[in-house]
Amino acid sequence: MSDIRTIFVDMAHGVDFAIESMLLAQDDGLSTALMLSLFTDRRAGNDDVLPAGADDRRGVWMDGYVEVPGDLMGSRLWLLQRAKLLPETVIRVREYCEEALDWMVRDGVAKSVLVTAWIERSAPIGVIGAQVDIAKPDGTTTRFKFEKLWSAT
Repeated sequence: MSDIRTIFVDMAHGVDFAIESMLLAQDDGLSTALMLSLFTDRRAGNDDVLPAGADDRRGVWMDGYVEVPGDLMGSRLWLLQRAKLLPETVIRVREYCEEALDWMVRDGVAKSVLVTAWIERSAPIGVIGAQVDIAKPDGTTTRFKFEKLWSAT
């Protein structure tokens, strides 16, 4: 069964559906699963500090239908929207991506998921990039690279 192919635009616009020949494109790989995992807003934990002025802990409606209690959808990358470009922010980007994708290993979709994050550009506007390497059970690896995963706005 295929998914509708979802593609990353940028952090300001999120993701969008891909079009091929005037129809919604299909995805038989991990691309759509990865995009939904990273760019859907996971509910913030009680100990998470919300961005300035926010009082909504977000989350998605699908969390109400999980088979395993506490198995939440999405990532907490949205919590970094007002963060400063610091080494700690790069670490949090990596950790939030790993958290969002760890279901792939638990559910047997992947043997392992390796996330690397780095400062892509520091001035005039800071940008953090990330790379996700997913080792599949068949021994192949799929790489996704985001050169502008997070940006100081």
